[in-house]
Amino acid sequence: MLKLTPLLLMLAYGLAMYHFSAWRTARELDARSTELADARLKRLTDRMAAALGIERIRVYLYEVAPINGLAAPDGRIFLTRGFYERYRAGEVSADELASVIAHELGHVALGHSRRRMIDFSGQNAIRVALATVLNRFLPGLGVWIATAVTSLLAARLSRQDEYEADAYAAALLVKSGIGTGAQKSLLSKLGHLTGGLGGGTPAWLMSHPKTGERVAAIEALEARWQILPEG
Repeated sequence: MLKLTPLLLMLAYGLAMYHFSAWRTARELDARSTELADARLKRLTDRMAAALGIERIRVYLYEVAPINGLAAPDGRIFLTRGFYERYRAGEVSADELASVIAHELGHVALGHSRRRMIDFSGQNAIRVALATVLNRFLPGLGVWIATAVTSLLAARLSRQDEYEADAYAAALLVKSGIGTGAQKSLLSKLGHLTGGLGGGTPAWLMSHPKTGERVAAIEALEARWQILPEG
């Protein structure tokens, strides 16, 4: 039991840190966000709500410049001011922005936030255990190697979440009559919109899959559903 104590402590520490991070994120979002009121987007979110059998989908505008959409740990959906301004400037269509909302709804519906809490705690325990073993053979390097290994694991799990949220969004967009065309076109624009975020980073180090792989996965779903590609 004593040998397990450090691992149990790290699991508890990971859970505590996750809850603290979620609390701090919620406070930041509450302070810098308001519910989004946009007639074109509401028509689309109403169609998605009808497909889901719910009354409405609330979307909040987060007043920060980076281009992003996010699902808060409490289940709320946010679009950043930077993203919304690109939409207002005509660089992103209403259907494309709706696909972002559908993607974030996927993260909520599939329980990714809760899964990340469990993963984060487990990764902390793995990092400590691995560092302890490696430091016996590689003093000074064990912690660095253990951190790198757990970072790779976290990135892989994050990429899996993105594929799952893409698939959920594709199904919802099809069921809503919006289609996946805007979803795929937005993915193709993201590199330009975000200034090439990710750049030449190897795919296995990135928290998001490469654009081409995400589009290919959506088209594989279309083929399975026997839906002709749009455009």
